[in-house]
Amino acid sequence: MNAWLCLQRRQNMNELSFEQLIKKDREEGKGKDFQGTLLDYLEILKENPDKSILAHQRLYEIITRPGVKSIDAEENPRLRRIYGNDVIKKYKFFENDFFGIDKTLMKIVRYFHAAAMKGEESRQVLYLVGPVGSGKSSIMEAIKMALEESKPIYAIKGCPMREDPLHLIPKHLRKEFEEPLDVNIEGDLCPICRYRLKNEYDGEFERYPVEQIDFSIRGRKGVGVVPPVDPNNQDTSVLVGSVDISKMDLYSEDDPRVLSLNGAFNVGNRGIVEFIEVFKNDVEYLHAMITATQEKSIPSPGKGPMIYFDGAILAHSNEAEWNKFKSDHTNEAILDRIVKIEIPYCLELNEEVKIYEKILRKSRFDAHMAPHTLQMASMFAILTRLAPSNKVDPLTKLKIYNGEEIIEKGNLRKIDIMELREENAREGMAGISTRFIMKALDMALAESEHNCINPLSIMETLIKSVKDLSIGDDEKKKYLGYIKSSLKSEYHKILEKEVTKAFIHGYQEQAEDLFNNYLDHAEAYINKTKIKDMNTDEELEPDEEFLKSIEGQIAITGSSARGFRQDVTSYMFSLMRNGSKIDFNCYEPLKEAIEKKLMSSVKELSRVITKTKVRNKDQNEKYDAMVDELKKNGYCDHCCNVILKYAANNLWKD
Repeated sequence: MNAWLCLQRRQNMNELSFEQLIKKDREEGKGKDFQGTLLDYLEILKENPDKSILAHQRLYEIITRPGVKSIDAEENPRLRRIYGNDVIKKYKFFENDFFGIDKTLMKIVRYFHAAAMKGEESRQVLYLVGPVGSGKSSIMEAIKMALEESKPIYAIKGCPMREDPLHLIPKHLRKEFEEPLDVNIEGDLCPICRYRLKNEYDGEFERYPVEQIDFSIRGRKGVGVVPPVDPNNQDTSVLVGSVDISKMDLYSEDDPRVLSLNGAFNVGNRGIVEFIEVFKNDVEYLHAMITATQEKSIPSPGKGPMIYFDGAILAHSNEAEWNKFKSDHTNEAILDRIVKIEIPYCLELNEEVKIYEKILRKSRFDAHMAPHTLQMASMFAILTRLAPSNKVDPLTKLKIYNGEEIIEKGNLRKIDIMELREENAREGMAGISTRFIMKALDMALAESEHNCINPLSIMETLIKSVKDLSIGDDEKKKYLGYIKSSLKSEYHKILEKEVTKAFIHGYQEQAEDLFNNYLDHAEAYINKTKIKDMNTDEELEPDEEFLKSIEGQIAITGSSARGFRQDVTSYMFSLMRNGSKIDFNCYEPLKEAIEKKLMSSVKELSRVITKTKVRNKDQNEKYDAMVDELKKNGYCDHCCNVILKYAANNLWKD
C-alpha cells in the first residue's frame, strides 16, 4: 500500500512538473509572435538595425556566435609539429561533431565572413567536394539545423518569398530611410506582393502587415533542398515554382495571382538553397544558379518578371562528378561562380578516434570495447588514405601526421611534416571511409559471443570486410598488408607496453626516475660538469653507460649520441623558459627510449608469468595483480583473458 502511495505521489509530481513546464514555455512565447505594420517594424529596426541583415551575414553570425578560439601552434609542441607556425581557429559551433579538418572549416567560415561583408563571395556558390563519407553532407546539415534553431526574422505577411519588409519602401524614398535606420535597403518586391500593395492597400506601403517567421527544414521555410533530378525529366518548377493552371481560367497569363512560388529558390530566400550531388543535374538545369548568384535574382514561372533573391547557395558532390563537370569548357560560366572547398578525410589519428566515439555516443551501442580498439580501426582507415612517400613508411607517416615527434633512427634529423605534405598536396581525398569502419564495428559486435570488442576482433573483421570490397586486387592486397603487417606489428608494441605497465608497480614513478636521471647525466655530459651524489655528496662523472643504455633503445649510438643529448637538454630548457610542464612524456624520442628500457627490464619475468600454465603462489599473485591493473585500465574479464593469451602466444615466443 505504501509503495502504491509513493508511486501515485511520484506520478502527481511528474504531472505537475510537466504542466509547469508547458505553462512556462507558453508564457515565454507570449509577445514573441509579432503582428504589426511596416511602421511598427521600422520602430523595431530603429532600435536594432541587425534585424534586417542578409542571409550570408545571418549564417556567419550563427556559426561564430557560440565562440571562436584561436590556438597559437607555437605554444603547443604537438600542434606546432602538425600546423607549423599557423594560427588555428577552432569554432565551438563545429567542435563536437567535426574532427581533424580545422583548416577546412576555417575556409568555410572565411567564405561566410567575406560574403557577410558583401564581397564577391556573396555572389558565389559554396561548393564542397570530397570522397564519400568525408563529412560534406554533415557540414551542410549542421548549418541548416543551426538556421532552423535561430531567432525568428521579420517578413512581409503572406509573402511566398518571405521577403524583407523594407522592400515595401519605394526606391525614391530609400535613402531617406537608410540613414536614420542605419541600414542598406537591397532588393525589390516580388510580383505577388507588388500586386497586393497596389490593389489591396492602394499603394500605402506603411499599412502593409508584417509578421515574425521562423526557419524549418521539413516545413520548407527558409531552407530549399534540390536533390539530383533525372536529366530526361527535369522541370525548372522545382527551382522557381510554376504557373497554377487551375487559376488560368480566372486570371490572365501575366497576372501575378496565377504564380505558385514554391520552388527551392522561393522557399530558400533569406536562408539556404542546398544542391545535393549538384553535378548529377543537367547543365541547363543549373543556369538558374548563375542569375541567383551574380544578379541576385531568379526568373518567375511563365512570363513573369525577375524576382530578387537573397540566400546562400550551398552545393556538394563527389570528386568524380566535379572532374567530369570542370573538364567541359562550356561550363565556364557556372565554374566562375563557385567557391570550391575540398573536404578531405581526417588524417590525424587522435581526431579520427573522436569521430567514432561521437558516432557511438549517438547510437545504442552498449558493448564493452577494450582499450585501443578504436585506435586500431582508425589507424587502418588513415593508412588507406595516405599517399606513398619516399621518405618514410606509411605507419611512421601516420604518427608524424598525428603530431608525434619522430627522428630518423641513428640520426638526429627530425622528419619534417611539411616535406611529407608537399609530396602529395591532395592527400586524404581517397581511401577507406568512416562508414566502412562503423560497419566493421557493427559486424564485430554481431559476431561477438561476449558482447565485447577488442583490437584482435576488429582486425579480424577488417580483414573480412576488405576481402568483400569491390576494389582492384592490388589495392586489396595493399589494404590487407596494412592490417596483417603494419597494424599487427604496432599492436604488439602497444600490447607489450600495456602488459609491462600493468606488471610494473609504480610504472609512472619508475619512468619519471629514469627520465630525471637521464636529464641530470646528459646535462652534466654536455656541460662537462660532475654530478653530486644526493646521499654521499660525492662528485661523480656523468654515467655514459647509463646514457647509452637508454639511447640504445631507439638506435642512437656512436657520434649521434652527443647530438641527441644536446637536443634533449636544449629542448628541456626551452620548455622551462616557456613555463611548460616537464615530464617523461614531453619529448617523444626520449619517452620511447625510456618505455623500451622499462619493458626490456621485465620482459623475461612477464613472459614467464604470462605463458606459465601452472603457476606457483608468487607467480599467481603477480599474475592476479597484473590482471587487476589491466581491468583498472579499461579491460573486462573476457578481453583481459583474450589479450593475455594472445600476448603469451605472440609477444614472447621461445
